[in-house]
Amino acid sequence: MIPPRESAAFVACMEDVLDIYLEPHDPQTPVVCLDEMPVGLVDHAREPLPAQPGKTRKEDYEYVRGGSATVFGALDLKGGRRLLEVSPRRAKEDFARFVKRVVDELCAGAERVRLVLDNLSTHSKAALYEAFPPEEAMRLCKKLEFHYTPKHGSWLNAVELEFAACHKQCVGGKRLGGTEELCQTIRAWQDERNEARATVRWTFDVPAARQKLHRIYPKNEA
Repeated sequence: MIPPRESAAFVACMEDVLDIYLEPHDPQTPVVCLDEMPVGLVDHAREPLPAQPGKTRKEDYEYVRGGSATVFGALDLKGGRRLLEVSPRRAKEDFARFVKRVVDELCAGAERVRLVLDNLSTHSKAALYEAFPPEEAMRLCKKLEFHYTPKHGSWLNAVELEFAACHKQCVGGKRLGGTEELCQTIRAWQDERNEARATVRWTFDVPAARQKLHRIYPKNEA
C-alpha cells in the first residue's frame, strides 16, 4: 500500500508515464523504456549427452554456479525495436555507456529520446558526466528527456514485459555458463524480435488508473 504522504508523488509519476505511453508513435521523439535484468550464470557439471535417433539430449542434474550478470534492456515501445546488452555490472558507467548506445544506435536520427526508467540512483544525467567528457555528456543530455516511474511502481515500466518474454523464451531454464554464451543467446533473441518488429501492447491508461486505483489518489476539496 502506498503511504498517504507518498501518494501524490506516486500519482504524478504514474500519470506522466501513462500519458506518454499512449501518444502516437513519432520516430523523432520515441518513448524508450529502460531497465536492467539480473541473470544467474549456470554451467554443466558434466557434458550433456547429445541427442540421438529416438533419444533426446540428456543433462546431468548437477550444475556449477558461474556468478551473475546484468542485462541492460531498452525497448522502443511503439517502434517495435529493442537493444539488449550483457554487462558484468550495473554501475553508473555501465548505465551511461548503454544510454549512449540507445541514443546513437537504437534511436539514431531522433531529435529527442524520452526515457522511461525507475528511480535507481545510477539512473541520472549525472552518470553521463561521470562517464564521458563534458562535451559528450552535454550532447547526450540534450537528446534525452527522463520520465521516472513512481517508487514501488516498477510495473509501470513496459520493458519489464520484454524482460518477462526474454526470460520465458530465451534464458529461462537454460544453462548459460559465461557472459559470452549469454551474449550470443541474448543477441540472437534480440535480432529475431527486432526483425519481427514485436511490440508490447500497453492498454492501461490514465482514466483506468483513476478508476481502478482511486484509493491512492490524494483526497482534496476541489
